Amino acid sequence: MQSKDRALLCTHLALEKKALDLKILEVNGLSSLTDYLVIASGTSDRHVQAVAEEIRVGLKRDHGIHPLAVEGMDDGRWVLLDYGDVMVHVFQPEVRSFYDLEGLWSEAPEVVPEAEEPT
Repeated sequence: MQSKDRALLCTHLALEKKALDLKILEVNGLSSLTDYLVIASGTSDRHVQAVAEEIRVGLKRDHGIHPLAVEGMDDGRWVLLDYGDVMVHVFQPEVRSFYDLEGLWSEAPEVVPEAEEPT
């Protein structure tokens, strides 16, 4: 699976748990750590945990993809799922605002998912 497809899949899985304010930033020309950042918000510690867990379980179940590392799951204020080429950050709004990853990576182009075909 290509990095961009993995980032888009993470976004889709996050939406399954009603994640808010989703963004995908393409940082592969700006960072040696990863190719894409997926950034999302949850409304509470449980919501943040549920979004992160949906992504982790969905990638494992459907694609056999395991994160290299998971940080912050117990606290639920900021959960990081590190998939190497894609890093997923799920924040509570005040934590997201404080760390301002979008501002830090303001030079990174945002990936806009194509609209789903109407059924």
